[in-house]
Amino acid sequence: MKLQSIKTWVTVPPTGIGGAFWVFLKITTDDGIHGVGESYGIPVSGDIACRMIEDTFERFVAGTDPHQIETLFRRVYSAGFTQRPDVTMMAVFSGIEMAIWDILGKAHDQPVYNLIGGRFHERLRTYSYLYPTQVDSNGQPLNPDEDVYHDGDAAAKCALDYLAMGFTAIKQDPAGPYGFQGGRELSLTELSRTEYNVKCIREAVGDSADILVGTHGQMTTSSAIRLARRLEPYDPLWFEEPCPPDQMTGIGKVAAATTIPVATGERLTTKLEFHQALEAGVSIVQPDVGRSGGIWETKKIAMLTELYNAQIAPHIYCGPIAHAAAAHVGFSSPSFLLLETILTDFHQAVLTQSLVWEQGYLLAPGSPGLGVDIDEAFIEAHPYQTGGRLHLEMCQTVLPSDNTATITELPE
Repeated sequence: MKLQSIKTWVTVPPTGIGGAFWVFLKITTDDGIHGVGESYGIPVSGDIACRMIEDTFERFVAGTDPHQIETLFRRVYSAGFTQRPDVTMMAVFSGIEMAIWDILGKAHDQPVYNLIGGRFHERLRTYSYLYPTQVDSNGQPLNPDEDVYHDGDAAAKCALDYLAMGFTAIKQDPAGPYGFQGGRELSLTELSRTEYNVKCIREAVGDSADILVGTHGQMTTSSAIRLARRLEPYDPLWFEEPCPPDQMTGIGKVAAATTIPVATGERLTTKLEFHQALEAGVSIVQPDVGRSGGIWETKKIAMLTELYNAQIAPHIYCGPIAHAAAAHVGFSSPSFLLLETILTDFHQAVLTQSLVWEQGYLLAPGSPGLGVDIDEAFIEAHPYQTGGRLHLEMCQTVLPSDNTATITELPE
């Protein structure tokens, strides 16, 4: 059996929930088995991302026995004389690699989790961001009374809706927009809004749900510590990526200064960068399997957490193929904590076969491979326009003149 051909697509979720576009691919072997994959967060236009995936497949993967996962990883990891973590190339490879695991599962008539250690967990606890019921194409609430990003009372009401769906963990990012200049000092308005939102949610859910504070590198180390002290009375399960991902020493200082567990990882790639995070004192790592190096590399990251008495909570702000791949890592990993989940009609519509939830928990797929497959006709009916928005984008100016911040991108 040899890996023979590849096909790629870019599709656009109309609500923007899960990102501006998703990159899917299908690899077929010379004996007719196909596998599907998804690359996360490649920072170029979707059509260019597809060309990168196709070039990488033809250059390093085509004609190879799909069992040679380690060899394929090293080929691509070293591509162009790099041999170091490269977020773009690892995202390209991650999508290819998860499709290869889908093929291997089908070839051996086993779910992928049985090929990477077996099912350790019977079901996976999942969490969701708080999303308003109606959003525009950028994910912003159409109803001002549902501004769960800025209005603590709306956030608390929304949290109760998610509890009714069975979720026992919910996340929000009310700290403000994501600026590309690096960490900044949050304004008093932003600090107070974040504290009020978390306070309202805790008062609403009581002990029925964990609260996950999802920031995305907005803060300097000192500002993050300042915010953490405000949030400690509400006992969040984690404080996510408080400083930019290139400031791991700063993130470690935050972890040492607060009682809230610090989480990070959605913008990291390969076991090297996650080892650095664990060494810094991060206690919850959040690899996105569509960027971190694929299923096998993410499994290695999960193994690393066991050596640090830490946990893994895979990041998912993407489409359902990477979501399924992350689930297989979770099912097979003793240190699994939580899996991010997005439940939208579009996530279901792009699939002909999907995962199954039961009251906030993901059930283990029993079919061979990843347990999901794409509806090619449907995704081709929702194409990406060349030169459109990137998966996620950052802004330069984050504070208007009145010193109040507004969300310019959907929390992920």
